[in-house]
Amino acid sequence: MLIGELAQRTGVAPRLLRYYGEQGLLDSARNTSGYRVYGEEAVVRVRQIRKLLAAGLTTEMIAGMLDCASGPAAHLDLCPELVRRLRGELAEVERRIGDLAQRREVLSGYLGQA
Repeated sequence: MLIGELAQRTGVAPRLLRYYGEQGLLDSARNTSGYRVYGEEAVVRVRQIRKLLAAGLTTEMIAGMLDCASGPAAHLDLCPELVRRLRGELAEVERRIGDLAQRREVLSGYLGQA
């Protein structure tokens, strides 16, 4: 399928699909006219990429995790590398939440003094 069809089927703009390709996240071939051509599996791969991006992961991190992705429903198998990386990301999110809670307390304290 051409990039326009992939964009339509996934709801992802062609520009983003090209970016995913540049980042090594999405494979394509070229037809005789030079246009990108994607296999049927690209639909699932784009869903997997979007799911990981929605979790706040960078494209660089996702590139190392896609080997753990499988299935038509964009399921992510919890292979050891994915578990390690997700735990690291979760720890970072928890740290940020703690920092934000502390900032909230300080700001609330200032407002309580007004």
